[in-house]
Amino acid sequence: MSARKVLAMAAAAAALVVGPALSGSASAEPAAAQSAYARQARAAGLTGAQAAELQQQVDRYLTTHPDARQVSANRLTTEGGAVTIPAPGESRVRDLASPEAAVACGEGHLCIVDGRGRHYDYYRCGRYSFDGIGDGTFNNNQTTGTVARFYNSDGSLRWSNRAKDTGTASWTPVFFVQPC
Repeated sequence: MSARKVLAMAAAAAALVVGPALSGSASAEPAAAQSAYARQARAAGLTGAQAAELQQQVDRYLTTHPDARQVSANRLTTEGGAVTIPAPGESRVRDLASPEAAVACGEGHLCIVDGRGRHYDYYRCGRYSFDGIGDGTFNNNQTTGTVARFYNSDGSLRWSNRAKDTGTASWTPVFFVQPC
């Protein structure tokens, strides 16, 4: 079993043990923001239980990515892009701040959807830690010829892709992404 999977299982177990004891979110977000995100999730059609489950997923992501910042009920910004977490029970990824709009991969971006349905959107050059799991897709919608690189846990190059291209990949062994 990979170290990533062991850590994910430990985090899930901790959330089950500690989560019910907490009276609020584990996130560093102020209570007013958390309340606004819960209202936003319910306005987008989620039940109270689904909104709470979604916030727990967001909080877990924030715990492992301290540079990330929650900007909507299910969207976080990171140093080099953004991550959109699918709503519980939904297979289609959507930003609950604008639930009718499809999540797209903008011109000049590298977008990844992992096996959990998380949508990663990279729009700055750099090397970023990545926690995608399972099989999913990518859209290298950067300037033609730009090379995106995907790295193993030890930092060695796993594979690369030249824009413009789309395809499928196994994301579990990818630990770092370098869009350009």
